[in-house]
Amino acid sequence: MYSDPRLSGYLTRALSHELAAVQQYLMQARLVGLWGMADMSARLREDVNEELVHAERLMERMLVLGIPSNATQLPAVRTGRSVEEMLQIDRELEIEAVRLYEDAVHYCARIRDSETQVLFADILQDELGHLGDLDRMLTEIQKGAMP
Repeated sequence: MYSDPRLSGYLTRALSHELAAVQQYLMQARLVGLWGMADMSARLREDVNEELVHAERLMERMLVLGIPSNATQLPAVRTGRSVEEMLQIDRELEIEAVRLYEDAVHYCARIRDSETQVLFADILQDELGHLGDLDRMLTEIQKGAMP
């Protein structure tokens, strides 16, 4: 069993976050699909797949370190009543992820765990990309270019 409870906490929180994002984006993909927005549904499904890859990578690292890969209770899904509201909700979720991964990267640097640091840094870059995509889509909506 791994003996650094703080690192275990970062990994567990990260796993919980990724699984919550999977649940959130999958529900939203279904909802916008029901609204007849096939392209938006497909984009959200891509996000689901990326978050699943993050969860798998975190689980693998936890297994290597001997940390049980137990996610905590997932938060309630927030779908939104419009595409703009949905994207704002997703933006909040991604900001939480960015903060978590930034903290985790810094902690791993302090304890000199380069392998876990690289994992967190890789996922952080993906989350920053998601955040940028969400910001672009919100700008398009505000300019009237998206529903």
